Amino acid sequence: MPKNKGKGGKNRRRGKNENESDKRELVFKEDGQEYAQVVKMLGNGRLEAYCFDGANRLCHIRGKLRKKVWINQGDIILIGLRDYQDTKADVILRYNPDEARNLKAYGELPDTVKLSEIAGTYGGEEEEDVLFDDRAEDYADEDEAIDAI
Repeated sequence: MPKNKGKGGKNRRRGKNENESDKRELVFKEDGQEYAQVVKMLGNGRLEAYCFDGANRLCHIRGKLRKKVWINQGDIILIGLRDYQDTKADVILRYNPDEARNLKAYGELPDTVKLSEIAGTYGGEEEEDVLFDDRAEDYADEDEAIDAI
């Protein structure tokens, strides 16, 4: 039997998320890069993004980000454009909500971008127009009718 020389396997490292704690410097786009917002997650390390130059592109999440940085619908990302394929791009970086607000404040992102979609993409908006029927009395009458039989 081989001896274990480490301090555990991948289960030991699984719960640690070291990326959240440290503040990083804000990265601006360079030549051949563009800001985009995730429209749809496609699976298999791919997503559909709306680039702020007006085009929808199929983006590939590079291996460095794939299992370490989770990208959701509505996130602001930095993509690298391909010279040979205009409809495809590669995800370089995901901006957290604070960084996205800073980019918008610096004028890097257009004013039409909805950053509220970043905060909660899974039912964050509450609808106040939902009405519920008070049918508890009707059910009580039905129960009495069933008991009488």
